[in-house]
Amino acid sequence: MIQVENLHKHFGGFHAVDGATLTIQPGSITGLIGPNGAGKTTLFNVVAGVLEPTSGRVTMNGEDITGLPPHALFGKGLLRTFQIAHEFGSMTCRENLMMVPGGQTGEALWNTWFGRKRIAEEERALRAKADEVLEFLTISHLADHKAGQVSGGQKKLLELGRTMMVDARIVFLDEVGAGVNRTLLNTIGDAIIRLNKERGYTFVVIEHDMDFIERLCDPVICMAEGKVLAEGTLAEIKANEHVIEAYLGTGLKHKKEVPA
Repeated sequence: MIQVENLHKHFGGFHAVDGATLTIQPGSITGLIGPNGAGKTTLFNVVAGVLEPTSGRVTMNGEDITGLPPHALFGKGLLRTFQIAHEFGSMTCRENLMMVPGGQTGEALWNTWFGRKRIAEEERALRAKADEVLEFLTISHLADHKAGQVSGGQKKLLELGRTMMVDARIVFLDEVGAGVNRTLLNTIGDAIIRLNKERGYTFVVIEHDMDFIERLCDPVICMAEGKVLAEGTLAEIKANEHVIEAYLGTGLKHKKEVPA
C-alpha cells in the first residue's frame, strides 16, 4: 500500500531520515519503534506531506505521492494524528467530528443564502454520523462536552474519530498512548483493532509502550539514526542483536532473572 524508497530528510547537516526503505502492507497494523531521535516522527511527517523529503520516493498503491501536501493526501484517504491532540477546544466533541468532511455546502457564502435546506440536510447527516462514531468509540457521553475540557486519552479517541468521518484508508498514529492512562489506552487499542478488522483500516503506529505494540502490531519496524534497522514480529525484533544494541540496551537479551 505504502512504499518508501531510500527516503532522506536533512536539516542542514543533520540527517533525520537517512535512506529509509520500508513497505506498509494493506490491512496491516504496523508498529514503528526506535529510540528518541531515530527519525520516526520525521518519517511520518514526510510521508504525510507535512515535510518535503530531501530525496527519495513515496508511493501509495503504485501512485507517486512524494511531496504532496496533507490536504491532497487527505483526499486520497491518508491521514495522520499527532502526539499532542489538535482538538478545537471551544467546540463540542460532536462539532469537532462534524467539521471534518471537506466540501460541505455551508462552506460557500452563496449557499448560506440560497442553499439553506441542503445545508440543514447535510448537518443532520453529519450529526448522525458523528454520533455513530462517538458510540463506536464509547465516548457518546461526551458528545456535548467542550473538546478542550475532556481528558488527554479522550482527546486521542476524538482524533481517531476524525479519521472515521471520512473514507480513511491508512492512518498514521504518532504516540497515541502518550499521557494516556492504561484503561483508556486499552479502549484506544480496542477501537484500532475493530477499525482494522471490521472496516479495513491500515494503521502505522509509533509507540514506546511495548505491551501496546505487542497487542496490536505485526509487523514491527525498528528505526535507529534515520535508518530501518530491523523488521519482523516484536519477538524477532527483541531478539535482534542490532536492535538490542541500538534501542533495548546492550546485554538485555542475556540479562538474568532477579529472584522475587
